[in-house]
Amino acid sequence: MRCIKVLLAVTCAAGLLPCGSPLRAIDWPGWRGADRTDVSTEKGLLKSWPAEGPKQVWLYRNAGKGYSGPSVVKGVLYTLGTRGDYEILVALDASTGKELWTSNLGSILGNKWGDGPRGTPSVAGDNVYAMGGKGDLVCVKAKDGSVVWKKTMRELGGKVPNWGYTESVLVDGNRVVCTPGGSEGAMAALDASTGALLWQSKDFTDDAHYSSIIPVDHNGARQYIQLTSKSIVGIGASEGKTLWKSGWHGTVAVIPTPIFAEGHVYVTSGYRAGCKLVKVGANNEVTVIYDQNKVMQNHHGGVIYLNGHIYGHSDNPGPGWVCQDFKTGEQVWASKNLGKGAVACVDGMLYCLEENSGTVALVEASPKGWNEKGRFKLSPQTSIRSPDGRIWTHPVVSGGKLFLRDQDLIYCYDVRGNAKN
Repeated sequence: MRCIKVLLAVTCAAGLLPCGSPLRAIDWPGWRGADRTDVSTEKGLLKSWPAEGPKQVWLYRNAGKGYSGPSVVKGVLYTLGTRGDYEILVALDASTGKELWTSNLGSILGNKWGDGPRGTPSVAGDNVYAMGGKGDLVCVKAKDGSVVWKKTMRELGGKVPNWGYTESVLVDGNRVVCTPGGSEGAMAALDASTGALLWQSKDFTDDAHYSSIIPVDHNGARQYIQLTSKSIVGIGASEGKTLWKSGWHGTVAVIPTPIFAEGHVYVTSGYRAGCKLVKVGANNEVTVIYDQNKVMQNHHGGVIYLNGHIYGHSDNPGPGWVCQDFKTGEQVWASKNLGKGAVACVDGMLYCLEENSGTVALVEASPKGWNEKGRFKLSPQTSIRSPDGRIWTHPVVSGGKLFLRDQDLIYCYDVRGNAKN
């Protein structure tokens, strides 16, 4: 052991290993990370950026159309796009941006706000799971993209929502859980190996909207929490029965992923819906803490829970970027130093992406106020985005790299500073 310690000390002194920094990249296996909180546990990243922003490592130019985000596992980036007449799942070398393989999902969703897929792939074991804009769900081999099985939301009684299926399917053990919506059961669980139907939520039959499921262990049982235009609901993982439900007054489009913390569930959506907090107590009894709170009205950029506070953008006529007290719903601070957009949290910092200009800002995640530590603007920007579309793909950081996307363009930036993962 003493020899090993001496060897490590010498190696660090020689600059061959990053002393005090992670030795392995933290994977980002799906939408909002491994736990669907969009809060990464990665450490040792830059706390401020130079005037020109972090160094661009590579730029990939052939992702096609769509708003799918990246998943990064074992040095491979997976995302969805379009090519020819198909929506595709594409795999890239996360270090170089080199294309490794593609796999067809199904025909392309056409939409005024931008064609193509919306969801983010989920990587589990040797497989990748992804849903296209029309509800084509595929399981493929991570090594080469060969198809293991396919299923459509139509087979489960679902109907394509107005802006397409945007859900990022959840892989939880041997289950792939999704929200086809409809009278046959709004939520469904499939066998991860075969795609066979395990259960469908017969007592929860809302139409699908645009949010994604989160898994929770609470009151001694596994449950899946989802948000629709009518309901916040907890579904039992083993049989698909409704454990609890609370009403939601969503309008037009209900998009952000729910947040679970301290035995409470927080939801928000745009179009003046606001936000709501419920406590899920013993025997899954639901108590409403606040409802129709207009401090946070998040459209689709997502919100972050960190140390008793919610961070994200509150839509018009809201106050802009907001820090909100989780338990009381009160506004802690607000800032209009950056326009509307998406957010992720890594190493105590918020990575905020403005949807109109493509400006990326690095901001301390603190209840003390908006404390910006650098910004830059995505360049180049796509020429194929719909005039009604924006830069809506959320930021992802994995392995010391910041990944961003504007339609066919996928960008990779080094945000490690002196730490080398």
